[in-house]
Amino acid sequence: MNVTQALHEQGQSIWLDNITRSMLDTGQIQNYIDQYSATGLTSNPSIFDKAIGSGDYDDAIRAKAAGGRKGEELFFELAIEDLQRAADLFLPIHERTDGVDGWVSLEVSPLLAYDTQRTVAAAKALYARADRRNLFIKIPGTPEGLPAIEEAIASGVPVNVTLLFSADHYRAAADAYLRGVERRVQAGRDPAVGSVASVFMSRWDVAVKDTAPAGLTDTLALAVGLDVYRAYREVMGSQRFQRLENAGARMQRLLWASTRTKDPAASDTLLERIDVQSKAVA
Repeated sequence: MNVTQALHEQGQSIWLDNITRSMLDTGQIQNYIDQYSATGLTSNPSIFDKAIGSGDYDDAIRAKAAGGRKGEELFFELAIEDLQRAADLFLPIHERTDGVDGWVSLEVSPLLAYDTQRTVAAAKALYARADRRNLFIKIPGTPEGLPAIEEAIASGVPVNVTLLFSADHYRAAADAYLRGVERRVQAGRDPAVGSVASVFMSRWDVAVKDTAPAGLTDTLALAVGLDVYRAYREVMGSQRFQRLENAGARMQRLLWASTRTKDPAASDTLLERIDVQSKAVA
């Protein structure tokens, strides 16, 4: 058993934070599933920017451009094609875990970050275009994003809430998710709409690397992560969520994002300790 398989056996879900067309064509993503217990995948515009820059998409871009596609329309067509293929690879996991795992993620346009209504419209449209039940639409947990998250969940669109950095951010995202679920319960609709809250870790240590006191370097991200996990447990144990759970709802899962350390002197697995320490808190 390799390290990732052992981690999977401990109850952790390992998601890839990368996708390229060549990874799909060569079977690399399937290999991650088979050999390294990968159970999900996320993407974002930066990941696709690097992927497209590799040249793997040149022929597809030329063909689509010749057909009149351009700008974001062309980009999302490429991204959806890739994520449909990835979603199909992870679908057996999604079915085996009854929808707990086996998700892939597609982010709404960053240009909509401050426009709630257009974010809602884009989330619904992208989910419908992709036509994959194990696809999350990523919506930022910003003040403008929170009502969009509620509306998306209420409409049955699974959401990966991205760009969360603190316990307060998490609580706001969880509240938006629960409001959407409550609306579904009130409407007599299935409340089991998938969602994760993505909390970004390493950015904290980068932000204070030149000002942290001696002995506290590379410790802030772990502290913030544990604070978020406490908030998560509080939400899970609340009467509000328990009422929804009794109606068939599921807890919005925590996703630890940006866990690769940025300090060359730090261990590559430093931020993975959050999983172990979270269990100690539990």
